[in-house]
Amino acid sequence: MLSWLRPDALAETYRDPVSWAVLAVDLFPIYALIQFGWDATALVFLYWLENLIIGGVTLLRMLAASTNNGPFGVASLAFLGPFFTIHYGMFCFVHGIFLAVFAAAASGGMAEADFMGPLTLVGFALSTGEQMGLFVGAIIALQLFLYVRDFLGRGAFREATIQTEMMKPYGRIILLHFALFAGFGLMVAFGQPMIGVLGLILLRALWGVYQSHLRHIQPQRESLNKVDEASPI
Repeated sequence: MLSWLRPDALAETYRDPVSWAVLAVDLFPIYALIQFGWDATALVFLYWLENLIIGGVTLLRMLAASTNNGPFGVASLAFLGPFFTIHYGMFCFVHGIFLAVFAAAASGGMAEADFMGPLTLVGFALSTGEQMGLFVGAIIALQLFLYVRDFLGRGAFREATIQTEMMKPYGRIILLHFALFAGFGLMVAFGQPMIGVLGLILLRALWGVYQSHLRHIQPQRESLNKVDEASPI
């Protein structure tokens, strides 16, 4: 089940320079902790902003996938695109309000998070850590590069459907919720907030390693599938 953690599998995965770029972006928050004095609030809001970015990229993936079905695909996107934007956006908004209230409680103050609108919440998230925009920019650049190289350049969109692409980001949000609770549990258990923060970073980096491995083996799987296909002759 964890075969992707074998040394030989990891060595194969990290022959791709992009895998190293992904790992660097995932571990970059450690630099923010040391250089800019980030705390748990800044870190979890960075990951919250990353969810928003992934939602935007998901819309691009849905758009590309819609081209597989002609007019029917365009009609499906006209309905599912706004539906995803509203549903996923509300999901992230509620999550962000929860984080803002949690951050206020941890600092001993009462937040006005209940009165925050979506744009106000994004502005608040960007203000939680010094140079937050730099880290968000790095995530955007990486996600767009992976979208162009893997999804468009390697033709993955030809095998995708609007529905499957629409559902993919939700699993990540669920994982982030578990990570937040695990990190908070470490803070309470050890009385050391930094342990929880580092644990959250490492868990996120581990997830990134897994995703890099999947990106590495996907072209191999597609090649094997083509070999196994019946000959058209």
